[in-house]
Amino acid sequence: MTNSFALHIPDLELDPEPLDPDQIVSGAPEVTGKVLWESEDGRRLRGVWQVTPGVVTDVEADELFVVVSGRATIEIEGGTTLEVGPGDFAVLREGDRTTWTVHETLRKAYSIDLGND
Repeated sequence: MTNSFALHIPDLELDPEPLDPDQIVSGAPEVTGKVLWESEDGRRLRGVWQVTPGVVTDVEADELFVVVSGRATIEIEGGTTLEVGPGDFAVLREGDRTTWTVHETLRKAYSIDLGND
């Protein structure tokens, strides 16, 4: 089990997480992130993720996140459109097909629960 900890998210150094070129709709977005905790079975993750401006698509896991900085519009196929910015709490469902339009570099703290495949 991991010890309890605290960190300052805005200053956290993140590692490159290259995007699949098929996910990029427009611009030249770059993704970085860091997994801060992972369950023993690998099905629960906690971490920080960042994306620079551009438009990307994704298929989501069950995730809740809080935006630390930046702004984005998240369109959920067949569903709603979310406008997120600093301090916003959002929930995405496993299987949601999303299009992220990132207006300002977005950094979020997340908690992901992966399905039981």
